[in-house]
Amino acid sequence: MFDFEEEIKNLPERPGVYLMHNADDEVIYVGKAKILKNRVTQYFRKNSNHTPKVLAMVKNVAYFEYIITDTEREALALECNLIKKYRPKYNILLKDDKQYPYIKVSINEPYPRVMSVRRMARDGAKYYGPYMGKGTIKNTLEIIRKLFKPPTCSRKFPQDIRKGRPCQNYHINACFAPCTGKVSKEEYRHVFFEICRFLEGKHKELIDELTEEMYEASKKMQYEKAAACRDKINSIKEVVDRQKIINTKKDDDVDVIASAQDGDIAFIEVFFIRGGSIIGREYYKIENARNEETSDMLSDFIKQFYADCDFIPNEIITETEISDSEVIAEWLRELKNRKVRITNPKRGEKTELVAMVKSNAQKALDNHKLQLLKEKEKSGVLEKMRDLLELDNIPNRIEAYDISNIQGADNVAAMVVFEYGRPAKRKYRRFKIKTVDGADDYASMREVIYRRFRHGLEEEMQVENGELNIRDAKFLPYPDLILLDGGKGHLNAISEVMELIDNDTPLFGMVKNSRHRTNGLIGKNGEVEIGPQSPVFKLITRIQDEVHDTAITYFRKLHERIESELDKIPGIGEKRRIALMTKYGNIENIKSAEVEDLADTESMDLRSAENVYNYFRTKRDKG
Repeated sequence: MFDFEEEIKNLPERPGVYLMHNADDEVIYVGKAKILKNRVTQYFRKNSNHTPKVLAMVKNVAYFEYIITDTEREALALECNLIKKYRPKYNILLKDDKQYPYIKVSINEPYPRVMSVRRMARDGAKYYGPYMGKGTIKNTLEIIRKLFKPPTCSRKFPQDIRKGRPCQNYHINACFAPCTGKVSKEEYRHVFFEICRFLEGKHKELIDELTEEMYEASKKMQYEKAAACRDKINSIKEVVDRQKIINTKKDDDVDVIASAQDGDIAFIEVFFIRGGSIIGREYYKIENARNEETSDMLSDFIKQFYADCDFIPNEIITETEISDSEVIAEWLRELKNRKVRITNPKRGEKTELVAMVKSNAQKALDNHKLQLLKEKEKSGVLEKMRDLLELDNIPNRIEAYDISNIQGADNVAAMVVFEYGRPAKRKYRRFKIKTVDGADDYASMREVIYRRFRHGLEEEMQVENGELNIRDAKFLPYPDLILLDGGKGHLNAISEVMELIDNDTPLFGMVKNSRHRTNGLIGKNGEVEIGPQSPVFKLITRIQDEVHDTAITYFRKLHERIESELDKIPGIGEKRRIALMTKYGNIENIKSAEVEDLADTESMDLRSAENVYNYFRTKRDKG
């Protein structure tokens, strides 16, 4: 039996970390202290004015242990590691573990590239970032590609110079095309040094250089080059005008942190300022925040957020003072190897900036509450669906499948995903049918379902082996319910596959009436009666329409690509294209056909047949 009074008496008056355990030997709280004896004793004083959260925690403590450190800073670092290890119930936990991307310019290579990467490396390249906020790095790269037109293809330089024709980017003026051999190595590298100056925020320097280059080109009557410089200058000015400028020191990197709280949930907003401009922002959801002091919550957030961060700014501005700011700042200085300040402005422009960040945190919290209301409404529909279909669980993830083809040609399939009653478009998947010729929807559907679950099993193994992060998986998690666009035949065909792979996910077919509209569902026990005014019926209709439209859209996209491919061949017009597709069914069969067979097609002659044959053989040989 753990003797609290005796153990508290024996606590040292030294810095360290303490761990609270419950009766199941689980670590439920980790804390650090400048003086262990004073800090731990506070928890067990009867007259202490504890928050409800601390009272609940203390009630569950079966015993505690502690680790002595030499300094409070060492205690802080150890606390961070132990919180990460144990994820204690009563600690404020930052669930976000994103790795923010950087822009890498491989200036260390003779022919550099610009790309997005997740980690910095000591390889001599230049790295810019990290870029926080949705779309920030994507937008920046798009601006770079528009302004400087660097190559984005897979060609290797210098070995691929003058090999083959330039790609489409050259023809639409989206690449300066070093592959043509018209760009010297020095000119190539100069473009990437310009990109570096742009990313470093040296806009004035870059504009001055481009202006001088423009005038020089104009004097030499190189008007096309002068016009390109002028367009770059205007675009850079436009980018600069769009950025919000903050009156901090230009060489300072600053993060501004503020929060909003309601009950157990809090949102912490961070604005990222680099070189005097806001380059991005991000919010973080914090759970188990009830009765938490803002200063304590921000302290815990800062420690967890920057513990594994590749980049730590010069200054961290917070909405309120945090009690251990000096210790945290000292710890961050050690991580960053340069001075870091944690400040709480009382007046001036920085207070206005903090207010703006706090209002964004409040907006994130309000949006979350609104989302919860919507999800509650949606979950009501899903609960009704569970009861109606006699499912064991609420179908939070629904996958629906449909096949699309024309007279059995170019079979494709679509998989759409609805999560919590809403379409999750990023999780949609499309399939080209590989093993089925002709209009056999059952066989096509069997192939798709088999491939979907095979991919899922492969990803499951990769996750277990540490080769794949679960967030990057394309076929996980598995569905709670599968809906097939079809009737009893489709249901029977897929039931066989599911038995074969030993999977018991509930299956239903989405039946349509004579007017090709949703009529209801059919399961292994027959049709399920669903009133047309029911919210469940409306959700099924939406799912059926969505999967049908997705499959049709994919088919048309592929078909248009095929048609455009045939249109490139001399002597092949609309009539001959239709004749070829009618006879052969798909582009693969046309590619493998012999000249004599092609010539034997309606409206084709020997010359046009040779054109088709030579076109695809030449492409294959080049590929």
